[in-house]
Amino acid sequence: MTIHIAMWSGPRNLSTAMMRSFSSRADTFVSDEPFYGAYLKETRDPQPMAEDVIAAMDCDWQRVARSLRGLPPDGRPVWYQKHMTHHMEGPVSISDFPEMRHAFLIRDPRRVAASYANKRTEIRPEHLGTARQRDYFQRVADRLGRAPPVVDSADILAKPARILNSLCEALGLAWDPAMLGWEKGPHPQDGIWQSHWYDAVNASTGFGEAPGPLPHLEGIYRDVADACMADYEFLRRQAITG
Repeated sequence: MTIHIAMWSGPRNLSTAMMRSFSSRADTFVSDEPFYGAYLKETRDPQPMAEDVIAAMDCDWQRVARSLRGLPPDGRPVWYQKHMTHHMEGPVSISDFPEMRHAFLIRDPRRVAASYANKRTEIRPEHLGTARQRDYFQRVADRLGRAPPVVDSADILAKPARILNSLCEALGLAWDPAMLGWEKGPHPQDGIWQSHWYDAVNASTGFGEAPGPLPHLEGIYRDVADACMADYEFLRRQAITG
């Protein structure tokens, strides 16, 4: 039986490093934002490399969902799926994956907005995905009768072994110290957008240092971060801290 893990994140949340971490497990296959193409085709959001992404991916929402519920392409027993909550603008939602083990990766919106500012010129609160993360968290909690695991990128960077060990326990996986490191450079399961977005993680071989002081934001970036803070703070109160 395949263990399907759906990690629901927002952009610039340490999500690719987390995918790298799980890909270092011998028992795990990873997928990189499988609904990205469908999202871009649905919304026509003017993101970098949008037409290339649409051309390279299956953009049929239901077909992608069916494949994600099946067996991983290489037959490994664990399938880690990196999802962006803001991508879910079509007919598919978290409710279509009741059999999966869901987890949530969060980051302070002020850090996300500052990081996003370096990569694109337009940003909206919806791009950070925090409102939908909270909604999805609540849906899973209501169905299970308990909170699904939440991890904050700041805690992972501060104490990666402890947080990842606790996350694995919450997901019903054995801890594997191999998750603390990976090979430098692009990885086979990266989306084609890695050339634009993954420069920092491609240069890494493990999790970076704990974050420094919060960035100073102005204008639209400050407004976006402020709009997302209440949802982030709600999820932060649910986070694994040790």
